[in-house]
Amino acid sequence: MAPPVLLVIAHGSRDPRHAATVHALTERVRAQRPGLRVETAFLEFNAPSVPRVLERLAAEGAAEVVALPLLLTRAFHAKTDIPSVLREARARLPRLHIRQADVLGPSPLLNATLGRRLREAGVRPGDIPRTGLVLASAGSSDPEAIAVIAEIARELRHTGWCAVRPAFASASLPRTEDAVRTLRTEGVERVAVAPYVIAPGRLPDRIAAGAEAAGADVLADVLGPAPELARLLLDRYDGARVPVGASLSA
Repeated sequence: MAPPVLLVIAHGSRDPRHAATVHALTERVRAQRPGLRVETAFLEFNAPSVPRVLERLAAEGAAEVVALPLLLTRAFHAKTDIPSVLREARARLPRLHIRQADVLGPSPLLNATLGRRLREAGVRPGDIPRTGLVLASAGSSDPEAIAVIAEIARELRHTGWCAVRPAFASASLPRTEDAVRTLRTEGVERVAVAPYVIAPGRLPDRIAAGAEAAGADVLADVLGPAPELARLLLDRYDGARVPVGASLSA
């Protein structure tokens, strides 16, 4: 029997860089697990839509789908939008078994991806003890999501950075530029900004603008199609398709 189809559900954006990055990530997932069927769908702005992909999979005879939210925290889209879309699909496509996987964060693999992007931006191991880090996320009005970002910042503080501050591009405070300036007033010699976002778009651009306006020394790239992130998608897929206590057969 073929393994369940992995359906990666991204938010979507009017910025073409967003969809291009999502497709590059799913291509890396395919490369890491040859033979696994990986499909991509978007909640809005981009095609194909989630219902359209699920309808096509059902018409082609797929038996099972693992729907994976390409989201870093459990906020509105993970708690409301995606479950609603999937409930409607289950009602229309009763022969297609659809499971929803967990969101991606938090995860050591996301922290590893952040580290990769910071090294690529020029942060060397010897720089870390004298560098303050701003963990800049998209932002959310959901308290659970904000608490997760704050906890990740606390965890990163124990990896050698002299200080770590969370920041948000929307919905919550502080903004990236304010977090950078706070670190400066606390006497931090060097400040790096790490966007905790998957793909380029309006909010990541706002993070970059804030980092530049406040004079951050380093601005890392978005997480993007990193190998660690592709591995995390497969981990979430495996966790959704295998019942607790069972062992993987593939």
